[in-house]
Amino acid sequence: MSPMTDQVAEITQGYTFEEHALELGVLMADGEPRPDATIRIPLGMLNRHGVIAGATGTGKTKTLQLLAEQMSAAGVPVFAADIKGDLSGLASPGEASEKLLSRTRKIGQDWQAKGFPVEFYALGGQGLGVPVRCTMTSFGPTLLSKVLGLSEVQESSLGLVFHYADVRGLPLLDIADLRAVLTHLTSEEGKAELKELGGLSTATVGVLLRELIGFADQGADLFFGEPELDTFDLLRTTSDGRGVISLLELPNLHDRPKLFSTFLMWLLADLFHDLPEVGDIDKPKLVFFFDEAHLLFADASPEFLQTIAQTVRLIRSKGVGIFFITQTPTDIPDQVLAQLGSRVQHQLRAHTPNDAKALKQTVNTYPKSAYDLAEVLQRLGIGEAIVTVMDPDGSPTPVAWTRMRAPESLMAPTPADVLRPGIAASAMMAKYGTEVDRESAQEILARKLEEGAQSAAEQEQAKADAQAAQQAEREEAARAKEEAARAREAERLERAAQREAERQRRAEEREAERQRREAEREAAREERARRNEKSVLEQVAGSSVFRQFVRSAGREIVRGIFGTARRR
Repeated sequence: MSPMTDQVAEITQGYTFEEHALELGVLMADGEPRPDATIRIPLGMLNRHGVIAGATGTGKTKTLQLLAEQMSAAGVPVFAADIKGDLSGLASPGEASEKLLSRTRKIGQDWQAKGFPVEFYALGGQGLGVPVRCTMTSFGPTLLSKVLGLSEVQESSLGLVFHYADVRGLPLLDIADLRAVLTHLTSEEGKAELKELGGLSTATVGVLLRELIGFADQGADLFFGEPELDTFDLLRTTSDGRGVISLLELPNLHDRPKLFSTFLMWLLADLFHDLPEVGDIDKPKLVFFFDEAHLLFADASPEFLQTIAQTVRLIRSKGVGIFFITQTPTDIPDQVLAQLGSRVQHQLRAHTPNDAKALKQTVNTYPKSAYDLAEVLQRLGIGEAIVTVMDPDGSPTPVAWTRMRAPESLMAPTPADVLRPGIAASAMMAKYGTEVDRESAQEILARKLEEGAQSAAEQEQAKADAQAAQQAEREEAARAKEEAARAREAERLERAAQREAERQRRAEEREAERQRREAEREAAREERARRNEKSVLEQVAGSSVFRQFVRSAGREIVRGIFGTARRR
């Protein structure tokens, strides 16, 4: 037996399981496929997680499609992010071609065109699918802090804000609600409440507001709201027992990587919280495929990476498997990569020093084998991969150069006009299609602000009315005082006039009395004068001189009258 024959036998034995397994493809030996050496992955080990890696155009998406088909057929629900829209072909039967059938015959695949039950979702309703939303309260401060890359102090502060909203009956449904609460706490109306919270500074609130604005700019505002997705709806099976494949449309993921990581972490956290512990089971309850995983980890904070690693490690016991799809395994942090039990590595290129470094690092992550992996990984054809999975005993299977099976569904996007009727008729669309905008924190605070403004206006008006009344009272009092003053002045003037009149009367009386007295005195004087004069005359007349004068004068008068003269 040749060394190659021994190698084929060893590898074949390593992929022979009693348990139900999914068929990945067949072993490549001496450049040719070996239909007798089937490469498989045990169904019960899918919850030990895995990675699908390879350069662009090497077949990663087709491998994802292949696995999703077989999981669905085995009754395992699947969730996958449809980055480029290629996975929508899962809903439609594949199209046979001579090239395809020639390939499938060489690997012993009995190819049959099949379509699978697919439910299409879109974040926030931006796309054809059923809108996917979650409330800010459900997302919670811890997960939000991790996504935003907040410090421990900022995370603690954010927790206080959520607690405040809960205590005050302020539902946090979307980013606008959280921003409204933060804005309220830094307003004049909320400063007292902010102080009561303790440990929450206005500077921290400012940081949180800025982070939320940036978060919303990445499209996160579309994700938060109602009705909230019930993650148990991702665990559905059809009436014939097939698992429903849930495809999330993410056409602009490269522009909004944080939105993708946000949804991922909420979805896993919600499932982890709600699902019971099941341990090792025959088949997983749900398997996630996260395409373009490097975008998930790009610029992620250490706290966020730690959260992802912890979630990946613990969710296995809930019966949930996770497969990351990326270009090189080195895109995935070591703490996460170490927990991925199954690996499907498509072609790697070493055209640049960084490529060569990534190739070397990838080779070092594989178990020892007879392959020169550094060479083989560069020689792999499209649809070929280096495979190692975890067997039911928990050990890695031999490294196998594998020609992958072909998907039986359409290996191209399903036309939108074909998808629309099924999406519109979906029970999920009836459940989640219409956005609910019930009263939440933003509206409550706005109403309180309006009521406060109205109350303030009413108080201001009442104050103005009181001031006007006081002013009117003051003016009335001033008028009364002025009138009283005028009355007092008039009274004073009247009294003064009266006094003046009385004074004048008295003066007149005094003058009249004076004049009377003066007249009396004058009369008395005249009387005295008359009496004095008479007395003088009498004295004169009585005197001998006067009598002699009179006699002489009388004689002179007589002489004059009669013409007689005095003799000389």
